[in-house]
Amino acid sequence: MAMRDYELMYIIRPTVADDELTGATEKVDNIITNLGGTVTEKNPWGKRRLAYPIDKHEDGYYIVSKLQLDGARSHDLEEQLRISEDVIRHILIV
Repeated sequence: MAMRDYELMYIIRPTVADDELTGATEKVDNIITNLGGTVTEKNPWGKRRLAYPIDKHEDGYYIVSKLQLDGARSHDLEEQLRISEDVIRHILIV
């Protein structure tokens, strides 16, 4: 198992209540740990205006995480983020 360093930026839908935002980011962290990875750093950027509307949302909560994950599991991570109800966009960078 070759662990690689990744940077994950994702946007949480703006309709998530402030008190539920922590739970939504913990769900993403749990997806990573369930795939055998570790989150080494999490940097919430807060609520920001989107460059273009996504699913009729004008803004969203931006989070940037640094993580370590087996390279073979990165596709599984992206697949689970794609079907997540709270995450409206994500990008995973090596």
